[in-house]
Amino acid sequence: GRWGEVARETKETQVSVNVNLDGTGICNCDTGIPFLDHMLDQLSSHGLFDLEIKAKGDLHIDDHHTNEDVALALGTAVLKALGDRKGITRFGNFSAPLDEALVHVVLDLSGRPFLAYEVDIPTERVGTYDTQLVEHFFQSLVNTSGMTLHIRQLAGKNSHHIIEATFKAFARALRQATEFDARRQGSIPSSKGVLSRA
Repeated sequence: GRWGEVARETKETQVSVNVNLDGTGICNCDTGIPFLDHMLDQLSSHGLFDLEIKAKGDLHIDDHHTNEDVALALGTAVLKALGDRKGITRFGNFSAPLDEALVHVVLDLSGRPFLAYEVDIPTERVGTYDTQLVEHFFQSLVNTSGMTLHIRQLAGKNSHHIIEATFKAFARALRQATEFDARRQGSIPSSKGVLSRA
């Protein structure tokens, strides 16, 4: 499998991430933020990534630093697992429905970090989770993984459904992009002959 392992420690958080891009959807995540753990389980299950994440953070302040640092570490782990990106499909495109919600995700494992986020979450919180942190999660992940990521909500009224559809669509698009293209025969999917974060 293609593994990426990252340990990140600051005065605010301690985070460890281990991801296998060629897994079977095994998730063992404990961030101290129950709703985030639920979303990471969606990422693992629908992307078929094996994901182990442990985080301890300053949750007595709020979830912001832990949410951010988990995403930063996950992006770095994905970057490591991708390696030189030889033979991958590179692009991913998926729309996921969840009841009334529908979210479309398109991504490019280009090495160029960019996030376009058009999601309107109607409530400030789902459980104890601040819904503003969804965008911040994906921005942080984009920054360290170097992917171009477009997220667009097409429908939805229920905050939980919208966010979960977002993570499911992202999981399937990332799965598609990281899978191998047999016709590539191991070549790098770029006319430049190189795909890198640098």
